[in-house]
Amino acid sequence: MKFFLPALLGFSMIYTSCKDQSGPKPVAANEQAAEAVTETIKEPVVNPVEHATAVIEWGDTTIYIDPVGGASSFKDQPAPDLILITDIHGDHLNVETLQGLVTGEATIIAPVAVADELPEELKAKTHILENGNTMEEHGIMVEAIPMYNLREEAKDFHVKGRGNGYVLEKDEIRIYFSGDTEDIPEMRALKDIDKAFVCMNLPYTMTVQSAADAVLEFAPAQVYPYHFRGRPDVSDVSEFKRLVNEGNPDIEVVQLDWYPNEPY
Repeated sequence: MKFFLPALLGFSMIYTSCKDQSGPKPVAANEQAAEAVTETIKEPVVNPVEHATAVIEWGDTTIYIDPVGGASSFKDQPAPDLILITDIHGDHLNVETLQGLVTGEATIIAPVAVADELPEELKAKTHILENGNTMEEHGIMVEAIPMYNLREEAKDFHVKGRGNGYVLEKDEIRIYFSGDTEDIPEMRALKDIDKAFVCMNLPYTMTVQSAADAVLEFAPAQVYPYHFRGRPDVSDVSEFKRLVNEGNPDIEVVQLDWYPNEPY
């Protein structure tokens, strides 16, 4: 038996070594798969243009939000695949700007009140989406959220059902653009929002205090104050940030340059 013991030990070591080499392979394969999934999920990049106008680059899709200000305002931006329009007012809808853009195969999503203002060549590209409804375009789920005023003196600015806010969802990332609204129940009831773009300007939408209170209720991961130039005053976004941070420090307030030609 002594003669065979070294041989048996050697065989055992070789066998164990082979098992050890093969064991980690499934783990490595799982890690590679996880890395591949991570690489395919691209965070949306939001580029402010001015006031209510933004360009979102989300993977291979470029989205224009309320493009106004002339086509030259977008000369450094990729051509749009999807255009979302919230309302009929001039800071959200400008036909000349739309006609000057290279829309190609782009799809426009808008409420019926906006579609009614468009010439036939643009209306042919438009999918009408009413409050509470959803549709999918370019792999992005788009939901129309109501936007309207609550204060009695402001109710005629934005009547319920005319305009749309929007929630965009892709790869479990959810982005909300409020459009022109006050702190309505439909905003407060939003869930699982990653990036929220919330308006605040008087007399047309809501106060900084109302905006902060609504944000604290639906608690997005990040909130971007936008559309904050009013008449005659500009809303105090620093006060908005203070109120949100004091109420919930886990909500990140992100301040972008929405007025590149103004000192504020």
